[in-house]
Amino acid sequence: MSRSHDRYDVLVAGAGPAGSATATLLARAGYSVLVVDRASFPRDKACSEYMSPEAVRILARLGVVEVLEQAGAFPLEGMKVTGPRGSTAHGKFALAGDPYRPTGLSISRRVLDSELLTAARRAGAVVLERTRVEELLYDRGGVAGAVVCDESSRRKSLWARLTVGADGLRSVVARRLGHRSHGSSRRMAFVAHVAGVADMGPSAELHFRDNGYIGLNQIGNGQTNVALVVPTERAGAAGGRMRRFFSETLAEFPEINARVEAGEVVRPILATGPFAVRSSHVIAPGALLVGDAADFFDPATGDGIYSALRGAELVAAAVAPALSQAGPVTRECLMEYARMRRQVFAGKWVLERMMDQALRFPRLFDRAVSRIGRREGMAHTIIGLAGGFVPRREVMNPVFLARMMV
Repeated sequence: MSRSHDRYDVLVAGAGPAGSATATLLARAGYSVLVVDRASFPRDKACSEYMSPEAVRILARLGVVEVLEQAGAFPLEGMKVTGPRGSTAHGKFALAGDPYRPTGLSISRRVLDSELLTAARRAGAVVLERTRVEELLYDRGGVAGAVVCDESSRRKSLWARLTVGADGLRSVVARRLGHRSHGSSRRMAFVAHVAGVADMGPSAELHFRDNGYIGLNQIGNGQTNVALVVPTERAGAAGGRMRRFFSETLAEFPEINARVEAGEVVRPILATGPFAVRSSHVIAPGALLVGDAADFFDPATGDGIYSALRGAELVAAAVAPALSQAGPVTRECLMEYARMRRQVFAGKWVLERMMDQALRFPRLFDRAVSRIGRREGMAHTIIGLAGGFVPRREVMNPVFLARMMV
């Protein structure tokens, strides 16, 4: 960081899936792109590490599927759900709509994020690791880049026509652009990698209780992602004793506890959250948000990585006209991105809120799981909606919703 000023077409804050995918697609389109992230890669990340076939489609477009599979990524067939009272439903990707392929993928974010960042570099993006965004720069009323600080505490002004906030749940860019709102049902996740979990099959699993839920899915190489999600008020008990808190809370799921205890925790337990956060402004003059920086409700639908990757595609498609012309990138230039987000993610937003409301009434939720599990095709359709390849009209209609409960 020797020069006092650098100028780029696009500055991307955050090198997770949303940031790296955005950088790759825009760099391939011929724009000068700089990516900054406070971490050093490869690095671990608390995440469900679950991807639908539609996420795999985007990974294929980015050119990383083969290397992920060579690294041991697990081909997920779908999702099994167990309700608070024991009802079950099993949705399979291959039987839902017209997926890109019959299986999704699951792999450690340590591997996934590193390969996506490598793809961004290969496309021509410049990457600065161990560098954090401190403030945004402004020019003529619009965002014009950011002030960043490296690991040696050296600050630098990086100027860009478009600044993309892809810096996650605690996004600095999002906080500078406007208010961040939190929903009433705030939860946190505690995520472990466990080798040798008993009786794991080809589908991911979600097991709900009255006061939380647990997700399991194989991530390859004999390991399973075990994600325990609890209300924020319970998570405070984990302070200074995360491993013990994880074990104590896992014991509330006796059948799962026995299977996990048969294995060995092979990575320190990581925490993330609270969830149910949304930014009031996804676009602003010279800036936009993508991925968790824009919104993240709850990991129960398993669509976080897909949403990040799909959001990157929307960014690349929507901002190209503005970047191809001289002059500032105005808010009006970015309205198409906001419109595309509403169109693509409306079904996801509705499904998330439906699930949140159902979880407030365990008996009602269990009844819905029972109906979904017993009625042909319903579970497959819902998993396709969550995975981004079944249109929301297939689920968000009175006939389908009535069949869930009657």
